[in-house]
Amino acid sequence: MSNEIPTQRLSVRVGAIAPSATLAVSNKAKALRAAGEPVIGFGAGEPDFATPNHIVEAAIAACREPTMHKYSPVGGLPELKEAIAAKSLRDSGLVCAPADVLVTNGGKHAVYNAFAALLNPGDEVLLPAPYWTTYPEPIALAGGVTVPILTQAGDGFRATVAQLEAARTSRTKALVFVSPSNPTGAVYQREEIEAIGRWAAENGLWVLTDEIYEHLVYDDNKHYSMPVLVPELRDRCIVLNGVAKTYAMTGWRVGWMIAPLEVIKVAQNLQSHCTSNVANVSQAAALAALTGPLDAVAQMRAAFDRRRLAMYRLLSGIDGVICPEPQGAFYAYPDFSGVLGRDYSGQVPTTTMELASLLLESVKVAVVPGEAFGVGGGARLSFALGDDDLAEGVGRIVEFLNG
Repeated sequence: MSNEIPTQRLSVRVGAIAPSATLAVSNKAKALRAAGEPVIGFGAGEPDFATPNHIVEAAIAACREPTMHKYSPVGGLPELKEAIAAKSLRDSGLVCAPADVLVTNGGKHAVYNAFAALLNPGDEVLLPAPYWTTYPEPIALAGGVTVPILTQAGDGFRATVAQLEAARTSRTKALVFVSPSNPTGAVYQREEIEAIGRWAAENGLWVLTDEIYEHLVYDDNKHYSMPVLVPELRDRCIVLNGVAKTYAMTGWRVGWMIAPLEVIKVAQNLQSHCTSNVANVSQAAALAALTGPLDAVAQMRAAFDRRRLAMYRLLSGIDGVICPEPQGAFYAYPDFSGVLGRDYSGQVPTTTMELASLLLESVKVAVVPGEAFGVGGGARLSFALGDDDLAEGVGRIVEFLNG
């Protein structure tokens, strides 16, 4: 028997995964508040509203139903898959069959399943930056390579076909497209989506389009689903969505992917060995959300709209800060490059990571620095928190940075 000690005790691939920076900031803010610190956190990517009552009642009823106490189909309850297909047609005009749907344990699980089903080692994935902190990790786990496409505040954080084409190589397999965007709040216009979709179709690329913020758009901005605008892309497109943001159901963990049947079969097989079915009670709640009224959604959107304008006005009043007006989701993404290098009572932050630490230490405000989203210089602030906390928290930032 060999006495050699393995050179690696743990998986190098899994060990390389970066922890979620957004959850880290949110958890740190909660811990400081629990310790008595007057911290205001802008890190959370979740609505501050309770799940609507009719959804909760549906879950309670499901708890009392014996059939819900057992295993159910891996791909999702048939009635929920039918509701997702109907909802997709209703909300975005996307025609799909229940067989094209896989219900997942939250939106992140849908992202993971999609990349695992699609990528082979060395495949490149174009990812406009700033990007949601999770995307690169499942790409890497699947053996893929993330290729960031840097966008600018002055361009509204929207990537162009020219940028995408400049980054395309013979190894490019897919594009991640997000509108409305987390973390920037950007919303692509119809003609931009059509142009990007046609470019992807012409070059035989897959597109993963994340539509989880579809209902959270403001002013005259509209959400458009790429495979609806560009039908020739339909058989190379994976649509990711879920109930978390629209219905204030982040903790219920129900997401889904809509894709060509060959992708769904592979992803469902993977899910059968990883998690099996999503919790039946959560699926019952999601069914009630998708088939019920949208009154609560409209009320939440109105509150977010009010808060985004307040946050935008306050951040725009900081000398040296550029803040595009958020068009969707519930995030502002100001560019703090112009305030880096300044002396704040003997401390001179040179990165947004250092600036975020300084804000937390000095004025008890938690923001997520741009480094978490692939590029420094900016930061994400969620406006999914109460009006008073928002005004107080951003007010502290304004006062501190304006000196």
